[in-house]
Amino acid sequence: MKAIIFAAGLGTRLRPLTDTRPKALIEINGVPLLEIAVRKLIKNGCLDIIINVHHFGEQIIDFLKTNDNFGINIAISDERDLLLDTGGGLKKAAWFLHDEPFMAINSDILTDMDFKAFYEIHCRSNALATLAVRDRASSRYLQFDQENKLCGWKNIKTGEVRASRDTESPRHLAFSGIQVIHPDIFKLMPDESKFSIIDVYLEAAKKYDILAYPHDEDLWLDVGKPEALEKGRSLFI
Repeated sequence: MKAIIFAAGLGTRLRPLTDTRPKALIEINGVPLLEIAVRKLIKNGCLDIIINVHHFGEQIIDFLKTNDNFGINIAISDERDLLLDTGGGLKKAAWFLHDEPFMAINSDILTDMDFKAFYEIHCRSNALATLAVRDRASSRYLQFDQENKLCGWKNIKTGEVRASRDTESPRHLAFSGIQVIHPDIFKLMPDESKFSIIDVYLEAAKKYDILAYPHDEDLWLDVGKPEALEKGRSLFI
């Protein structure tokens, strides 16, 4: 199994903590978020990881060198010149991820989810991508039909809806920032360098299966906000 960890974000919601360091190096009980993510992937059988960097990217590179890449193969996708968003970030890392289904996770997500089981379920499905989702409050939802296939997207605040397939009573679920993707996704990406992977999914879902993986039974927390950091320190000891 290979994986990409998205660690390039500006971390604006965590200011002033991120005024001097990248979000991925914010600590939970003394352990940087990036280290938590790397060690969890290793525990689930992933020994080839690429990490994209932008904001204080040199700190992440130095951190990995200091820790001898945690004894595995870790590559860097350098976005310090231009932050490429999730789709563009994946596209730039295609050289590393092109030969087998791979995981993609956000560095600011804490979870006890079984990544290995998730990966294996995706590989048996023949889907283009499988997205971990939860039934939780959000301002933006992915919409899925009765077969758990992606059929659209909705912004609750603005009322904007983007449909990929017609379906009655779609289920609204929030993306967890964890996914498994088949490398065929790279053939469907636009020519530009900066774009969202969700935009690619919504277009691809017109022809291909993008599946939901509900995991409400798992512990899960987005620690992108200061109050969530405090919660994470008590939940993930």
